[in-house]
Amino acid sequence: MTTAPSGIRPGDILTRAQIHPVLGGSGFSGICPAIEKKNVLIFSDSKAGRRYGYHDGWLAEDDDLGPIFTYTGAGKQGDQTFENNGNRAILEHRHKQRKLHVFVAVGKVPGSNTRTHRYIGEFSLDTRKPFEVHEAKDEFDEDRNVIVFRLRPTGPHIRAEADTIPRAVGSEARFARAAGRLTRALRRQRRQRQQESEIDQTIAARDDLADTFEEREAAEGQTIGQLEVAMRNSSSRLMFDIYNQTTNTVYEPTGSAASESITHALAQLLHARRYLRELAHDQPLHLMVLAPELPREDLRDLLAEHGIGLVYRNEIGGFSEFEGSSIPRGIRCADCPVPA
Repeated sequence: MTTAPSGIRPGDILTRAQIHPVLGGSGFSGICPAIEKKNVLIFSDSKAGRRYGYHDGWLAEDDDLGPIFTYTGAGKQGDQTFENNGNRAILEHRHKQRKLHVFVAVGKVPGSNTRTHRYIGEFSLDTRKPFEVHEAKDEFDEDRNVIVFRLRPTGPHIRAEADTIPRAVGSEARFARAAGRLTRALRRQRRQRQQESEIDQTIAARDDLADTFEEREAAEGQTIGQLEVAMRNSSSRLMFDIYNQTTNTVYEPTGSAASESITHALAQLLHARRYLRELAHDQPLHLMVLAPELPREDLRDLLAEHGIGLVYRNEIGGFSEFEGSSIPRGIRCADCPVPA
């Protein structure tokens, strides 16, 4: 096993009294910024997390960039935010040139109450999707939204089965009314801390479009929120910022009407449909792309061929549902789930 520059190796089991003099930080919080050592120490305890309805750990499956370790942020009451020093330390670690070091609780020193932690390696926040917002319980058993950071190992690491999130036995969908709006607000806060050259303008435009559309739907009496889709035999989740619970409609917003944006949105919706079709619905399920303008004809027909609808921002600033495709409109929900 390669030894880290600090002298601590992945797999080492240590107490905080042994860790802090080497890597910095102090105290007993789950996230310990160590300014003088240019580190951020992250302590994960799956047993403690389960009390609040979440489970930190490795996703069971890698994506195209490799493995991901998920870690729920700090804050035991109410919605978690980046105003919390620990959460902000993780979010800004690259900008502050700090390394993330992750430890997992494993037990206690024999004959004492001193906790021990396994060092699993050095990590960095995922640049493509740094965090998600999930609904969980707080310490008073009240529903709230938590920040789930997505961390990628940057070198040697330990990936134990005990630290892996179990795969879902079956498909499941969960509605969280405020989570989508909070996700976009947190992304906007992150962009305010980034340099202009680092900001993905397409994602920024996507978030602005989603906010405007949600406000309009809510003003019309629709119940809008985030839909979290657990996929059978997977530990990952599909997250959709905009779900209309009133009409059972999933929207995937795009930052542009270009081919790349539309086809990516199409892929996301088709992926979700595979699992949503396994669930009972009170009314037909609708899957819709939400675009900032009307896409060109071949893209409109592509969506219709796959049974996906289209809503777009019209010339007067409102929203219109496209119904002019040469493919019959009824095909859009031809293979949607039968109402329960």
